[in-house]
Amino acid sequence: MKQLYSPISTSAALLQLARLKSGLSQKKLADRVGVSATMISAYERDLRQPTIPTLVRLLEAAGFELRMHLEPLDLHDQVLSELEMHRSPEERTRRDQQQQAWRNVTFTDEEGLQDGRAATGSFSNP
Repeated sequence: MKQLYSPISTSAALLQLARLKSGLSQKKLADRVGVSATMISAYERDLRQPTIPTLVRLLEAAGFELRMHLEPLDLHDQVLSELEMHRSPEERTRRDQQQQAWRNVTFTDEEGLQDGRAATGSFSNP
């Protein structure tokens, strides 16, 4: 069965996020580090993998510091992806309809004030 999406690597996601948050174009970041804009593009599109020292340099040029620590493995995303792969088209349609219905819910508190967050009061579907 075909996977619905192929997630990009952590390094590609970090680099793209840092660049976008700093407001830099690929060319501007490339100029700061002394590489070509096509290399930045290849890293962000996950066509090439930077070494850790290169990734650190790229992130620093965008104004960010890379910090790493070890955590126990969390299979949450993998489990969700596998569940999604086994859904029938009808199940996906029903899920999408349920999610849309929840997005349209307006929560109100005990005083009848609308709130964008889940409140302990009642809620109604507009």
